[in-house]
Amino acid sequence: MIVIRNFEPSDFEEVLEIESQAFSEHNPFLYMNFYEMNSEGFLVAEYNGYIVGFVVGYKLSETEGRIFSLAVRDGFRSMGIGARLMDSILSVFICKLLTFASLEVRITNTRAQDFYKRKNFVACWVQHGYYSDGEDGIIMKKRLTPSISLSL
Repeated sequence: MIVIRNFEPSDFEEVLEIESQAFSEHNPFLYMNFYEMNSEGFLVAEYNGYIVGFVVGYKLSETEGRIFSLAVRDGFRSMGIGARLMDSILSVFICKLLTFASLEVRITNTRAQDFYKRKNFVACWVQHGYYSDGEDGIIMKKRLTPSISLSL
């Protein structure tokens, strides 16, 4: 069973393994900074005591949350783990009363773009030369709508 929970410092090594599989761009020590500055926005997916994915998001402005990174370990993709992580970080943003979520994705990463579109993110613009290797990034955004249930 997959459990989504808050990151703990003992998860750091496994998060870095996943990060190095998924990305060539990030400085891994940024993740400890995110934990120290924004622990409620750093979530992991755990399967039988093994970290299989993570998401990091933070409050960018009074109205917008930014998803810095989302990744799932090789061998655990296409199992709904990314979707659960995304839903969990969006819930964190909604609890902070944010009305938008944003992220960037490499222009060549069509698999991730398709995933974000299924989560109702919309491509807003291309940021030319966004990544250090010169590749363009697509900035995507989503309006957050809290689910309100009324008890009568």
